[in-house]
Amino acid sequence: MALADTEAVAVCFVVKIDDESLGSFNSCDGLGCEFVMEQREEGGNNSQVWQLPTRIKYSNVKLSRPVTKQSTKITQWFASMANGVKRKTATIEARTLEGTVITRWALVDVVPVRWTGPQLTVDSPKIATETLELAHHGFLAPGAGA
Repeated sequence: MALADTEAVAVCFVVKIDDESLGSFNSCDGLGCEFVMEQREEGGNNSQVWQLPTRIKYSNVKLSRPVTKQSTKITQWFASMANGVKRKTATIEARTLEGTVITRWALVDVVPVRWTGPQLTVDSPKIATETLELAHHGFLAPGAGA
């Protein structure tokens, strides 16, 4: 599917881990990065403080959705980590209601951080939702294998 040249109005986010689909999510939060800045004062130069970029930090990504049949794939992934953590590559695609891909992000060295399942009570009937939180070491360049 080619990337669309339309405005970024996404209604779902399709997630794949090493080409294994986890299904679609209706919320994606935390895609981002920032440079950690180090301040240096230069002797004799009182007019400025140098701002030097040191390292880049990537925030965790949180994905939420109503519980579906594909929810078991997340718990199976967590269970597979009991014998050792293996980092994977993840792809998150923002899609329109028609399924057209608006854009995609490929994350390297992904590990699951947290899964929060639904709160089930008879007192307040709500849609059962789940949240998956992922940590990663950065983005792959477009066209770099994801």
